[in-house]
Amino acid sequence: MSTKVYITGMGIISAIGDSVEETLQSLSDSKTGIGKINYLETFHKDTFVVGEVKHSNNELIEIAGIGNYNRTTLLGYIAAREALKKASINDIKEARTGFVSATTIAGMCTTELLYKDFLEGRNNTNFIDSHFCGVSTNDIAKHLGIIDYVTTISTACSSAANAIMLGARLIKNNILDRVVVGGVDPLSKFTLNGFNTLMILDKEWCKPFDENRKGLNLGEGAAYLVLESEKLVKEKNKNILAQLLGYGNANDAYHQTASSPEGHGALLAMQNAFKVAGIHPDAIDYINAHGTGTPNNDSSEGIAMQTLFNNNVPKFSSTKAFTGHTLAAAAAIEAVISILAIRNSMIFPCLNRSTQMSDLTITPVNTLEKNIPVNYVLSNSFGFGGNCSSLIFSKN
Repeated sequence: MSTKVYITGMGIISAIGDSVEETLQSLSDSKTGIGKINYLETFHKDTFVVGEVKHSNNELIEIAGIGNYNRTTLLGYIAAREALKKASINDIKEARTGFVSATTIAGMCTTELLYKDFLEGRNNTNFIDSHFCGVSTNDIAKHLGIIDYVTTISTACSSAANAIMLGARLIKNNILDRVVVGGVDPLSKFTLNGFNTLMILDKEWCKPFDENRKGLNLGEGAAYLVLESEKLVKEKNKNILAQLLGYGNANDAYHQTASSPEGHGALLAMQNAFKVAGIHPDAIDYINAHGTGTPNNDSSEGIAMQTLFNNNVPKFSSTKAFTGHTLAAAAAIEAVISILAIRNSMIFPCLNRSTQMSDLTITPVNTLEKNIPVNYVLSNSFGFGGNCSSLIFSKN
């Protein structure tokens, strides 16, 4: 059994950039990607701000170069292709390779536009073919040439973290040598209207961990990591970006769309991640918090962190004020950001906040910190249905 799982490549597209390099530049400049809705067809264009990828569907088709697919497939393929390129993989068949992709929207970004016509009989041919989550996963895998193992994870906002976990377990149990893992979600009318119904959207820039926070900004994007076994890395003399040291999953079992006030699920997920990693919480240099900007999440997560670290919480921030909350893609996007923090000795700020939360004793990092040794990062992702997941990345 392989005892170590390494990250050898990563790719990303989101509101703050079309690549790893552009993402790092935006993070370094404290430049948010959240703004007015330009591409999503919705009555709320002038009501909410979102983290939108700065390309129309037609532009994404040109960038991807694989044909006319829905926005989910295009975003996912662009990010996964970059990850494989960064990992210097030219022959996908040289090792047992899998693809584990997370999504919640899948083809809904297209089918929701056709639903009325479908009901009225004006468009009833193959309308549903691209709707299901697995369809976009299969299309991306096909164009990447991955056939050994392909599956989809959909556990709300922890989806990509669970995809990363599954990939690691497949490698550790010698089922695969390499797995491309991550997630993708586009903006959709369904999610915008749904979160609006829950009354947890902020009409202005979100401000995670601020006393006066009002809610989240939705975002879209995709990110993928290339996980490889210790044996394959040594055989190929691969360049290592980071190690996936630990991971944990738990269920809050409290409410369908809310976290427990005490943060029980978040605490359990983090504790489980440390058990797998075999390190003490004191080793963590930075926490990339889930930090959605909703009153419930930030309080619950903050209390869980204070409990785990016995009120000696390391430097932490939420980067969702850069990208928006990208749902199933969030954990993968924030995994890339966590690895960028390690490799560039940076801690990225929690944008827009100004007032200390009254129910927490801890305060996030508010400005970019450079030349900070970052050897261990904890990244949290908590979703509806009580799905709580945590990942630990290390420098080597």
